[in-house]
Amino acid sequence: MSGVRVLVGTRKGAFVLASDGKREKWEVSGPHFAGWEIYHLKGSPADANRLYASQSSGWSGQVMQRSSDGGKTWEPVGNQFVYDGVPGTHQWYDGTPHPWEFKRVWHLEPSLDDPDTVYAGVEDAALFRSRDGGKTWQELSGLRGHGSGPRWQPGAGGMCLHTILLDPSDPARIYIAISAAGAFRSVDAGVTWQPINRGLHSQYIPDPTAEVGHCVHRIAMHRSRPQVLFMQKHWDVMRSDNGGDSWQEVSGNLPTDFGFVIDVHAHEPETIFVVPIKSDSEHFPPEGKLRVYRSRSGGSEWEPLSKGLPQSHCYVNVLRDAMAVDSLDECGVYFGTTGGQVYASADAGESWAPIVRDLPAVLSVEVQTLQ
Repeated sequence: MSGVRVLVGTRKGAFVLASDGKREKWEVSGPHFAGWEIYHLKGSPADANRLYASQSSGWSGQVMQRSSDGGKTWEPVGNQFVYDGVPGTHQWYDGTPHPWEFKRVWHLEPSLDDPDTVYAGVEDAALFRSRDGGKTWQELSGLRGHGSGPRWQPGAGGMCLHTILLDPSDPARIYIAISAAGAFRSVDAGVTWQPINRGLHSQYIPDPTAEVGHCVHRIAMHRSRPQVLFMQKHWDVMRSDNGGDSWQEVSGNLPTDFGFVIDVHAHEPETIFVVPIKSDSEHFPPEGKLRVYRSRSGGSEWEPLSKGLPQSHCYVNVLRDAMAVDSLDECGVYFGTTGGQVYASADAGESWAPIVRDLPAVLSVEVQTLQ
């Protein structure tokens, strides 16, 4: 019988949640790496047993972890992410006289067809790739060397490369997003990069329509339509129908267009989900009511989904990597909160129930559909 595995990264460890296709009863494994920040945990589309985790702490630096048995056991990999004895530093020896320092790995994106190939987005913004299961890494330096780099600025959470999208129809096409620089696209497997921010408008930068400098929170796409992108920005929900060449706002009737997560239904490319947050200074749901909003028209027309979610005195946040969908029929939707709850809907958002409560603050939620 098919099932799902939900991979949860938190401030104090990783958790693996498993269920059958009914998604009614869950087995909870963890905490793995108890006490460590697990910024992101994701499985390979090419091998369900291959998982990667970004583990970090202020005392011991950045560690990459790999599992080859679905999270039952783990091994540290990536000795090129070197801890040099100074708490919180991560040194990258890129051939220059002085090593370059980054703070942590924010996002991991395994290849669609090779379990040993995985990408890593880091803070300060840069992109790495490993072709040997995370043992060694090479920087895709064309991004950090892009001429717009001096105009990139950190968002409130740091200057993080937090989104990596791989085009299933074109292995050379990669989309990434950086807070606060914007979205970029490569059509040559990461050698060169082009900003794709035309149509974005940000009031808090000197030039509101600049080529770079926009605080993008998350980008999502459906595998069947990689040219159609959806974006949750620092204010504004946006859509592109041409691979990021231009964007238009689709915030429509949302109660607020500020938020962090955005995702697409597994079987309906025009159905998207967001979780509105009150404002950039008040990171909690409007009116203290936790609601997921769904659009079945690719944006503009939105409906609140609240059955099973707390509708009073709820002041949690849902961070940018903390929503995912499965590919079962009917599509399941999952998200985690800074209050330590992981909610699941087995009916595309119509009703919700907590899988677990009282975890450490949830940083990321990813889902594997198991056959």
